[in-house]
Amino acid sequence: MPFTIEAWVLLPDHLHAIWTLPNGDAAYGKRRGIIKAQVSRCCAHLADDNAARAVSRIERREHDFWQRRFWEHQIRDDLDFERHVDYVHYNPVKHGLVTQVAQWPYSTFHRCVNCGVYPRDWSVDPGEVVGDAGE
Repeated sequence: MPFTIEAWVLLPDHLHAIWTLPNGDAAYGKRRGIIKAQVSRCCAHLADDNAARAVSRIERREHDFWQRRFWEHQIRDDLDFERHVDYVHYNPVKHGLVTQVAQWPYSTFHRCVNCGVYPRDWSVDPGEVVGDAGE
């Protein structure tokens, strides 16, 4: 199931990603499910064994580090793309995980810095980033 990763960020309980899929292919959910399952298998040892898991999560064999739902949005134009890429990269700051975007290692922000898209010290006022895109 091929796709191109335009931007992504992995957070403790969710991820954001902007993908380009092949023409005529809209199977976002299938791809996201495969990624979540693989990360869950690979990172299960990092989960808190003492944390109480909801019965419904146990029955569905779900880990607590993922939200059940996902939100998709088809990018409309270049400005929409730029705003969503900014939102993805700013998300660790929004959630209080770091104070500067560059401090979060699990995103394409660093690739974008290396390609000249952002300066290393890039940040934005939270009001300038797309509202609740994806959450």
